[in-house]
Formats: sequence, C-alpha cells, structure tokens
Amino acid sequence: GPLPERPLMEVRLGELHTWISTCDFSPQGLLGTVQKAWNSYYAKYINVRKGGPAGISMLLTGYCLLSYSWNYQHLKRYRWRKYH
Repeated sequence: GPLPERPLMEVRLGELHTWISTCDFSPQGLLGTVQKAWNSYYAKYINVRKGGPAGISMLLTGYCLLSYSWNYQHLKRYRWRKYH
C-alpha cells in the first residue's frame, strides 16, 4: 500500500525518513495514534475468547518497570547520602 498507510514494521530502512515526515505530530494526531495502539493491544491480548493472563501480565510488568525507572534515581541518591 501507500507509504503513509503502512505500519512501522513494514517500512524499509531507506523509507523511514519519508514515512516519519508523513506522520501527524499534532496533539490530535498523537492522541489518535495512542488510541489506535491501545485498541490494537486490547483486541489482541485482552478482549479474546481463549485468552490467558498474557495481556494483563504485560501491562503489570510494564507498570512495574516504569515505576522502578521513575524511582531508581531517588533510591540511588538515598544510598549515596546514607553510606558516603
């Protein structure tokens, strides 16, 4: 299909710059992209008939990793003051 309609995984490396320049980076365009990604994720991993715990566990793992990365600098500074 046309380059702007292709998903990122189908774009060749040489076409990446052109593909990025066709993306809509306005707040409305970014919100639409996030909604499309969430709907795709929800349909594939959460809203399935014979689904397992994969979808929910991926969300929880992502949250744990994000939370750890937010708090890591705080913990690192605390240890530095405590021992040195």
